[in-house]
Amino acid sequence: MSTQNLTHLEAIKKIQELSTNAKICMFCTDLETLPVTSRPMALQETDDSGNLWFISSETSNKNFEIKEDRRVQLFFMNNGDSQYLSVYGTASVYKDKATIEEKWSAMAKAWFDGKDDPNVSIIRVEPKETYYWDTKAGKLVSLLSFVASAVTGIKTNNADGVEGNAKV
Repeated sequence: MSTQNLTHLEAIKKIQELSTNAKICMFCTDLETLPVTSRPMALQETDDSGNLWFISSETSNKNFEIKEDRRVQLFFMNNGDSQYLSVYGTASVYKDKATIEEKWSAMAKAWFDGKDDPNVSIIRVEPKETYYWDTKAGKLVSLLSFVASAVTGIKTNNADGVEGNAKV
C-alpha cells in the first residue's frame, strides 16, 4: 500500500468519491465520552467544498450532542470496492427553509412528514482531518494478489492500494 497525501481539489474529489460510493457512515458524536456514541447515517451530499450533508431530526440525541460539542467523526466503508474514509470535522445544524429545501430528499419521507415537518434539520460536517484507504484496481485485483501470494509463498506488497491524508 503506497501513501499519497492529497490537498485541496484532489482531496475534495477523493472525499466526494469515497463518501458517495459508501452512501452510509457511522456518525460519531460526544467524542470525549467512551464508548463513543455512533449511529448509521445516510449521506445526502458531499458538496464541491468537501462538506458532507445529512438530514436529521432536531430532537435526536445526535443533534443535542452537536449543540454541546460540534466535533464529530464519520467512518465510511465501501467494502465492495475496498474503499474507506475517516472524516473528523465540525458539525453545524441548520433549520432554515432554504437549506432544508436544497438538501431534502425523497428518502427522508421515511422519517419525516415532509419538508415542513418541524423536526427536520440539516447537518453540515466541515472536514478538518481526513484519512482514506483505496484500491487503485479494485477489490478483485487485490484479492487475486493475495491469493497469488498465498499460492507462491512470495510476500505481496499490495502495490495496487493507496492511502493518505486528504486535506481540504
